[in-house]
Amino acid sequence: MADGGEPGTLRPGGRTARVREAVLRAAEDALTEEGFTGLDLADIARRAGVGKTTVYRRWGTVTGLVADLLADMAEQSSPRTETGSLLGDLTANARLVHRTLTDPRQGALFKALIAAATGDARTAAALHRFYDIRVREWAPCVRQAVERGEAPEGTDAHEVIRAVSAPLYYHLLISGGRLDEALADRAAEAAAIAARAGVYVRQPTVNSVS
Repeated sequence: MADGGEPGTLRPGGRTARVREAVLRAAEDALTEEGFTGLDLADIARRAGVGKTTVYRRWGTVTGLVADLLADMAEQSSPRTETGSLLGDLTANARLVHRTLTDPRQGALFKALIAAATGDARTAAALHRFYDIRVREWAPCVRQAVERGEAPEGTDAHEVIRAVSAPLYYHLLISGGRLDEALADRAAEAAAIAARAGVYVRQPTVNSVS
């Protein structure tokens, strides 16, 4: 390939960056409107105003394009907020997730990506990487809380962050319940209480001796 590397991995700068931006935004539009099953590289090229051969050469497949879209979304996500307290930081995280999932465009986009991941291994791997990046971005707020004495030593910071967003995704995808800011605040408070109580302290591995 002209740009080298795996499909969808492009060197930033100049025309390459402009083409990538246009194609990724077109992919977002198509996912939001048509869902994963409606994605077609030729249609995305048309939407982006670029040649079909450029899209096929650089991304190769729909899953390659979706993987690059998720990588871009992780790069563009808002940085964590530091309020000086565990509850404050977790509330900021929960409200950020809430705003994303209730946004008409972003909410529909995430639903489409999650649906795609259930049936495509490469998309699932890309989605897992996206969430891993976001969890690692916010995990330091839990480690800082441990240093302040707000949570016990050994608290699994990643699990605390996952616990904040899990109820929001449940309401989005499963229950159909009202996904409002009050729910986000309750999710943050529940995770903070559980963390302070030691629920997320990593348990040492016990090796059995025969």
